[in-house]
Amino acid sequence: MKKILVINGPNINLLGLREPTMYGERNYATLREFICESAAEAGVQVEFYQSNHEGEIVDKIQAAYGWFDGILINPAAYTHTSIAILDALKAVALPTVEVHLTDIAEREEFRRFSYVSLYAHKTISGHGFEGYREGILFLRSMLGA
Repeated sequence: MKKILVINGPNINLLGLREPTMYGERNYATLREFICESAAEAGVQVEFYQSNHEGEIVDKIQAAYGWFDGILINPAAYTHTSIAILDALKAVALPTVEVHLTDIAEREEFRRFSYVSLYAHKTISGHGFEGYREGILFLRSMLGA
């Protein structure tokens, strides 16, 4: 069974509290349950990682090499600032899908550019929780699972 590392960046752990008019009222535990159900339906395994710290996310990406078949990442605010996360993804060269709960193309100007998109095989933006399911299905297809 293929293994996918699901990485969520800063403030994703505050879903339900953080700007509920934009991100909704469902919390991070509910997102994790949704992802687990989506993974089971797709026939893949997932492991979760959430951090508010850029270096820890880089460390986790590096540690994924040899252990995971793909990465599903919502880098959150680091989407727009982190060359280090981009470089880590490029270094481990695992199939990667970038996902965002909101449509970053419709957000503030500074949120419209994604460093991660320079490597990701696909970017899914603005589909809420469903974007994670789409990302899992895309990776499963890529990995031949």
